[in-house]
Amino acid sequence: MLDKQMDDQWIERIVQSLKGIQYGSVEIVIHDSKITQIDRLEKQRFPLRAKNLGGQKN
Repeated sequence: MLDKQMDDQWIERIVQSLKGIQYGSVEIVIHDSKITQIDRLEKQRFPLRAKNLGGQKN
């Protein structure tokens, strides 16, 4: 029963890590067949404007 509770907790943590992320990654670290860590790397992307490319000033 304890394993089921732990599995449910990890699943919830993974789901929470995925919520709201648009760009990036979620890494799940496993040691001895057990989840030991969840890393979330979120990236923010900003559109480039044509006038800023190549150092040109307009």
